[in-house]
Amino acid sequence: MGRYGESDCGVLETEVLAGSQSGEPSHRAWGPDVARCVGCPWKLETLSLRRQQGYWQTRHGEAVRREQELVAENGALRAQVKQLQQRLYGQKSEKDNRAEGRRESPESDRGRGHAYGKPGHARRDYSHLPEVVQEYDLPEDQKRCARCGKPKIAFPGTEDSELIEIEVQAYRRVIRRKRYRPGCQCEGLPGIVTAPGPGKLIPKGSLGVSVWVTALLDKFLFHRPTERLLADLASHGLNLAPGTLTDGFRRLAPVFQPVYEALVTRNRSENLWQADETRWLVFVRVEGKGNFNWYLWVFKSASAVVFVLDPSHSSSVPEAHFEGVLGGILLVDRYAAYKAMLYVKDGRIILAFCWAHVRRDFLDVLAGSREHEEWVWAWVEAIGELYHLNELRLEALEAPERFAEQDRQLRAALGKMEEKREAELSQEALHPARRAVLRSLREHWKGLCVFVDHPEVPMDNNGTERIERGPVVGRKNYYGSVALWSGHLAAALFSIFATLQLWGLNPRLWLTKYLQACADLHGKAPESLEPFLPWTMTEEERKAMSVAPGRGAAPNPAAPDSS
Repeated sequence: MGRYGESDCGVLETEVLAGSQSGEPSHRAWGPDVARCVGCPWKLETLSLRRQQGYWQTRHGEAVRREQELVAENGALRAQVKQLQQRLYGQKSEKDNRAEGRRESPESDRGRGHAYGKPGHARRDYSHLPEVVQEYDLPEDQKRCARCGKPKIAFPGTEDSELIEIEVQAYRRVIRRKRYRPGCQCEGLPGIVTAPGPGKLIPKGSLGVSVWVTALLDKFLFHRPTERLLADLASHGLNLAPGTLTDGFRRLAPVFQPVYEALVTRNRSENLWQADETRWLVFVRVEGKGNFNWYLWVFKSASAVVFVLDPSHSSSVPEAHFEGVLGGILLVDRYAAYKAMLYVKDGRIILAFCWAHVRRDFLDVLAGSREHEEWVWAWVEAIGELYHLNELRLEALEAPERFAEQDRQLRAALGKMEEKREAELSQEALHPARRAVLRSLREHWKGLCVFVDHPEVPMDNNGTERIERGPVVGRKNYYGSVALWSGHLAAALFSIFATLQLWGLNPRLWLTKYLQACADLHGKAPESLEPFLPWTMTEEERKAMSVAPGRGAAPNPAAPDSS
């Protein structure tokens, strides 16, 4: 090189620049301070290589980013597959049984069954059952002495024991109504007068109340298919046609409608509810609906449970159910339909969210990948601590000072949890699965904390899910309903039986009494429902219809107040 800016040949050229969007070299004239000679072939080759280097570095960076995105997406999909496999095939229990063998409590280390040294459960009392006394005596050859032959002397009293037996027997009630004819010559009298017979649920029907009680309980409380009941009855000598029961269910459906409507009215009149929904098949073609998927919604209050069958899975169903309510708190999962309710948006109904679903969110992360194990169990234990503190607080409701202390501890634990959540969300390198769960926790935090200011609100929605468990078993056993009337009958009876169980009443005794009242009215529902609604029954009626009849047992202590 000679002077600055000159080549060996003294020619000043322009630079060939790389990186143009069109892929073609771009040119610009150099000033004297950046002039370079490009006239020599080796310098042209150097510039070309530098241009290619920049191009391939850019492409390599893009490929690395694509690979990282694909790896992250693949990991997320693998985690999702593991979560779905866990739901389908895995253990359903959510207990803290970790790989290291740690357990929730020291007591779980012992074997199953009664613990040695601890008092056992008292033997159950069956004295309310009717007695059938059977006497057993020695054979005649054993009543005498085997050596001398003298008779043995009877000893006062007997050695008694009991066996519980069940006898199921179908029988025919032969109704013989006596007839009379006038013994006088008075005009205008009927020729023959016949004594009135017993009432029938279905006019001209041949099945009595006990058969319909058995059939309704078997399907809508014990959730067995009708075919299994018919096979069971056939084993007892009663061979019924399937059409007989199906047609009978259809004709009996209207008598339960007044009770169902009373449950709906009672449910709406309260101010604390739990709600959930599950799929229910109705094999009926409905205009505008391309499948048979209907939905069974459940709304539980303190004294009434209401199931609603509807083809829609939208907010229109809970809005219709709560139409006209003045306000209250609704405990739900985080399904968007509840958030979209108009009553929620205008503040009339406050949504409280379920902590059990939050806990499942963390466990789902663990099901997707074991690398999150310690993180997941730390959060699960923190949620368990909230449950424990809230239980202690509820136990102190009648002691204001102790309640205030437990309430302070609960609020402090929630504050620490909130701080921990925000600290983790501020980490840029936080795993996407963890971030998603924590963002959901932040989004629903206000609803999750409703139970703090309202101790009467449970922390989770498990009570409603337990109520749904029976209908879900029925859906698996007999697939749903084949007609609209059948689906609505199922919703009505699910509601009635769940409400009776909520009050600790015996569904068989209640159904027998109610259907007998309907039979006395020749298949019509009674005008007054006071003897059949748990909150309008007298204390004596509730005791007589309790789960353990004849023992004088009080209603379920968990049952709501009748006032």
